[in-house]
Amino acid sequence: MQNTPVWGLLLAAGSGSRLGNRPKALLPHHGRPLVEHGIRTLRDGGCAGVVVVLGAAADRVRDQADLTGTLPVDNPDWPSGMGSSLRAGLAALPPEAAAAVVTLVDMPGIGAPAVARLAAAFRDGADLAAATYHGDRGHPVLFAARWWPDVADSARGDAGARAFLRAHAAELRPVECADVADPYDIDTPGDLHRLR
Repeated sequence: MQNTPVWGLLLAAGSGSRLGNRPKALLPHHGRPLVEHGIRTLRDGGCAGVVVVLGAAADRVRDQADLTGTLPVDNPDWPSGMGSSLRAGLAALPPEAAAAVVTLVDMPGIGAPAVARLAAAFRDGADLAAATYHGDRGHPVLFAARWWPDVADSARGDAGARAFLRAHAAELRPVECADVADPYDIDTPGDLHRLR
């Protein structure tokens, strides 16, 4: 697995309904849209390429954010929940991708070091891995290509890959990341102070 490419999959389709319908991909962070931070995190973490799944305000995101060098994918079914975005993203990964590190646009506290640890776990033989925070499973998550059909089959509603990960807990390699990442998410106006 040493030279096989790991790709990044950034789920950025949410409408930010609890944020007054401000699309999360366009929330400002360090003077740029949050989606750009997610792309940079995956690239700097060693991903060979990045698929970005767009949904709410997809046209505005394409206009206002720099998606250069990524593979943007529109998910017209985004209101049905994160599961549809996960399915759309997995389907868009190129044939040469051997694994995907999946992360969410609304988790800016997860940076490149966490992504790099998951990619390293894959190179070390893990084909299913998840970041953990003091032992609790979180994001990002890595799926080797052989798992993608099963992940897509189980991804429904807003649960994403939760059911799949529960069913395969014995095969999952935990990768502790609490020392390099903070898994908070930006869901409500009270969370906006975490953006810079």
